[in-house]
Amino acid sequence: MGVPGTEAADRALTRPARRGWAALVAILILAGAGALSVPAVQPPDARPADAPAAQFSAGRAYEHVKAIAATQHVTGSAANDAPREHVLSALRGLGLTPEVQDTVSVQGSDLSSSAGGIGLARVRNVVALWPGTASTGRIFLVAHYDSVQTGPGGNDDAAGTSAILETARALTSGPRLRNDVVLVLTDAEEACLCGAKAFVDQHPLARDGGVVLNLEARGSSGPAIMFETAARNAGLVDVFGHAAHPVGTSFAVEVYRLLPNDTDFTAFREKGFTGLNSAYIDGAAVYHTPLDTPAVMNRDSLQHLGDNVLSLTRELGDRDLPALRSGGDATYFPVPGGLLHYPGSWTWPLALLALAAVLALAVLARRRGLATAPRQIAAFGLTLVPVLAAPVLAQLLWALMKIIRPGYAEMPIDPYRPWGYRLAVVALTAAVVFAWYALLRRRIGPAALAVAGLLWLALLGVVLAALAPGGSYLTALPALAGALAGILAVVLRRGFPAALVLSLGACAGVVILLPTLVMFFPALGMNLAGSGAFIVALLALALLPIVDLLHPEAGGQRGTGALRARRRGALPTLVAIVAMIVAAAVGLSVDRLDTAHPAPTHLMYALDADTGQARWLSASATPTDWTAQYVGDKPATVTDSLPAFGPEELLSGPAQPAGLPAPVVTKTSDTTGAGVRTIALRLTPQRPARLVTLHVAADAQVTSATVGGRQVPVDRTAGGAWGFGFVFHGPPPAGVDVVLTVRAGTPLRVRAMDASDGLSALPGFRERPADVGVVGSHSSEMLAVAQTYTF
Repeated sequence: MGVPGTEAADRALTRPARRGWAALVAILILAGAGALSVPAVQPPDARPADAPAAQFSAGRAYEHVKAIAATQHVTGSAANDAPREHVLSALRGLGLTPEVQDTVSVQGSDLSSSAGGIGLARVRNVVALWPGTASTGRIFLVAHYDSVQTGPGGNDDAAGTSAILETARALTSGPRLRNDVVLVLTDAEEACLCGAKAFVDQHPLARDGGVVLNLEARGSSGPAIMFETAARNAGLVDVFGHAAHPVGTSFAVEVYRLLPNDTDFTAFREKGFTGLNSAYIDGAAVYHTPLDTPAVMNRDSLQHLGDNVLSLTRELGDRDLPALRSGGDATYFPVPGGLLHYPGSWTWPLALLALAAVLALAVLARRRGLATAPRQIAAFGLTLVPVLAAPVLAQLLWALMKIIRPGYAEMPIDPYRPWGYRLAVVALTAAVVFAWYALLRRRIGPAALAVAGLLWLALLGVVLAALAPGGSYLTALPALAGALAGILAVVLRRGFPAALVLSLGACAGVVILLPTLVMFFPALGMNLAGSGAFIVALLALALLPIVDLLHPEAGGQRGTGALRARRRGALPTLVAIVAMIVAAAVGLSVDRLDTAHPAPTHLMYALDADTGQARWLSASATPTDWTAQYVGDKPATVTDSLPAFGPEELLSGPAQPAGLPAPVVTKTSDTTGAGVRTIALRLTPQRPARLVTLHVAADAQVTSATVGGRQVPVDRTAGGAWGFGFVFHGPPPAGVDVVLTVRAGTPLRVRAMDASDGLSALPGFRERPADVGVVGSHSSEMLAVAQTYTF
């Protein structure tokens, strides 16, 4: 079908006589809506240390942060004793009686961070009960006090642990609540989520379930977003609406389910607990790196985390907790002044109502001669162009930034100061939409394009209602508001009142989608810049009637007047392009990689005690010049010699062997009967080790296994020549006892490995330049030694 001509292209939903003034008023209205909406997703100001005792104070909590995150304190290390003792001392000072849950935990599900086998850890959780007066259930305040091996965890998760300690102080300064409050400061979250798993599986306080409030941080700033809930969350979302500063969206729950991420909350949720999971996530460049220190923390974010957990605990403290699970899921999102939420049962009616309203607008526009059916069909197809093109171009823009600044390649989420680049993505998307609109406006018509934009929003709302119900509101509500405003504008005919109505209708898109953009830019990062561009493009579809006001009348000009109109129509595009270039340039200028903001890189060392050969290994996709001196450029798997690393491909290069002892595997018993062999082994590290691993040759056919006194599943394999295996975090110096049941009649071959951290003492290692940093990876700076044993 050919594109229609231009004879009706001057038909718009509104044609005010004073077009410039109408455009100015519309922009002011939308800017006001944005100015009211953005503060709804910003953290509150931090309170000082002398704030009233009943209030949460980031100033007081920050003192705990400094004590907990004084240095790296990985699970099982001597350094982890200090933060644990600090937590115990702080709780005892509040008159509580904390205990240490010292046990071995098995993380047998896919949550394990061990690519080549089952994850286990010796954990030391800190648990304290504050009894209620007439408890209907228990409220669990959860955070982890361990850190990764590459950083002190100033935010992740000294923030959560400190927020709970300050919350406990504020709670105990007042009267008791009706319900029990249990403080659970877990160990080994970074290793394998084993601390939370140990608590829900083994601790008597977890036996009856309850409501869990988990606190996390995946960055250094930003609002504390409630990004995950358990199922049937309507009651809890209603409670969350009473939090001090509720920030969250049901769409985040839908997105989080698609990501390969888990927190301690997962163990509680899978065990049947209900609850809420919150974190602040901006400033993610420091995540899991040596830069995650107390000094980089935005204390406003800490205040937000603490204000919410304190207010929620008080609110839950006097509720009938079992009744909170009586409803289904809720749809919720931030609005100026609080959190708007409604039952999930409204999702389909609202989505279908939005679609019906847009279709009614389409019929009305055709009957009023504003847009013929062929024009509307053409507009509907062509509206996909900016929606698809903007995300692709945003990804290309970020690819260009990584070419200009190669150090960005190893940043998994965001650069250090991403705001210039985020604004560049917004401007790029605006340029795409403005250019598309200017090219089609005269041929297709403003009314047809406006109806098509709303129709795509409505259809996406229906699709989301089916696939991700918690996100349907994002497009269904702007489509509904825009369609109703469009119908009223057509009924009012031309003039300023119609333009005012369209502006108010477009406010729904701003109020809903602008906070979403603010939350999701840091959530998905510049490496997924296209996701931010997609949200901006959706917002642009809701604003097309206002975009039209930025252009001159669509028809009637000839000769010089037509040329002048085209130039005016191109002006928004040119302004957006200039804004994009300026924003990208500002990003490159402001976010320089230097000694304070080094380019991250990944390196580790592995020694094969069987052959005496050593090699450097790197997971860097584009290694820096410093890394390239150690490794080649052809990645390959290392499963045969290092099964604990699983199928990941790594760059490698020869290294000088270090005089390091391999872990020792000794046989403590061996019995055979009925074609089955049961062999007991002890795996003992010969040096301070963060973890030990053991993998059994695939031909052994392991049918059952016990590790550290715990039965473990045997259906996971490392791949290649190796079958069953495990990774034990924080092993005791005396070793880990292992009992295997295998097929009798064949020798048992096992591969043992231990790993410590720190490469500086190795032969051939050259210290990093000041502007080269460490990637936040669980294998960064790892020093592994492996040996094979046959029994």
